[in-house]
Amino acid sequence: MNVHDVSIVTPHDGEVIDLGPIRMRILEDGSTTGHRLAIGEVTLAPRSKGPTLHRHALHDEGFYIISGTARFTVEEREYDAARGTLVVVPPGVPHTFANPGDEPVVMLTTFSPDVFVQYFRDIRDALTSGQELTEQANRYLMSRYATTPATEHT
Repeated sequence: MNVHDVSIVTPHDGEVIDLGPIRMRILEDGSTTGHRLAIGEVTLAPRSKGPTLHRHALHDEGFYIISGTARFTVEEREYDAARGTLVVVPPGVPHTFANPGDEPVVMLTTFSPDVFVQYFRDIRDALTSGQELTEQANRYLMSRYATTPATEHT
């Protein structure tokens, strides 16, 4: 790799995707890492739910809490993750997160490999084209990236 292949993202750079209470700023979409890793900054509004309980079949997902306290549900257990906490979820493990607090939660998220970052773009594109993001539509978008709602635990 030479210096021209290095990615530098400043605080004002990155692709921003606003999805209501969740804001994703894509810092690395996998194009610099040979698709081995994608990185995003997620901001979750106060007193808001995150995604439905779900599991990924093909990628690990990591969360590093930059500010606030996120509540993670992993399988049937809840964990409060304060600033400085790292949560790594391997493939197949049901998980979700929420922000029950009064301050925004900001998390650095990782996807390894990068496949799931496109899901956020797909949701944005569906919403901006006027499509309603029903549960069925969301399931379809998730399935494109080997992700399913976790209706039962493994």
